[in-house]
Amino acid sequence: MVLTTRTPFIAGNWKMNLDHLQAVAFVQKLHWTLKDAKHESDSVEVGLFPPFTDLRTVQTLLDADKIPFALGAQDLSTKDSGAYTGEVSGQFLAKLDAKYVIIGHSERREYHAESDEVVAAKVQAALRHGLVPVICVGETAADLEEFGASAVPVGQLEVALEGVPADADIVVAYEPVWAIGSGQAATPEQAQEVCAKLREVVASKLGADAAARTRVLYGGSVKSSNIASFMREPDVDGALVGGASLVADEFAAIIRFQKHVGV
Repeated sequence: MVLTTRTPFIAGNWKMNLDHLQAVAFVQKLHWTLKDAKHESDSVEVGLFPPFTDLRTVQTLLDADKIPFALGAQDLSTKDSGAYTGEVSGQFLAKLDAKYVIIGHSERREYHAESDEVVAAKVQAALRHGLVPVICVGETAADLEEFGASAVPVGQLEVALEGVPADADIVVAYEPVWAIGSGQAATPEQAQEVCAKLREVVASKLGADAAARTRVLYGGSVKSSNIASFMREPDVDGALVGGASLVADEFAAIIRFQKHVGV
């Protein structure tokens, strides 16, 4: 039997923003903002991806106050332990009750020269420690002009899924590099086209059941004014949000996208 119900996932990637004290204030404000509209947000999974230095503080707060947000990390090492100065192991993240880890973000690919093969190794590292990899793929403006919208992200995902078991829990995030931080998001139709192609990759690599249950997110200049238009698309199951996830009221409005879906 093929599963078709996918819980929407709104993930906030804080990048290198908010120290651990600022993180406490932010999480508390976000939680209180959403508590006032719980009926509109309790069917959505919310994920927070703070910097490494915030993880323990945020984890403690979520646990102590019973705040129903999932915790994630922004990266992990391909190695499990050893003489790798500055690296963070997946086993450390698992001990902090992290559920998710972002892998292959365009900024890691660009600024740290992470190849598709490194991304694939990090996916395996995440799975070894029971973490759900949020596998990021996307094309630059030059890629878009030369190859079209889906060729590069499809190729990236095919490599990332090598050796991944069919029953693995993964998330795929399509983030067109040309849209990130630009204020110019892809159109919902563009996002749907690529997300549908990515789901086909999951189907070909891991099978129809995996494709039906795997959530595919869109990321790139997502904001409260455009999230509903993306979420109307059948193959867009959520969003990987950057800058807008640092503003509690704005991020809460994105999480409450269902209020606007019918508009």
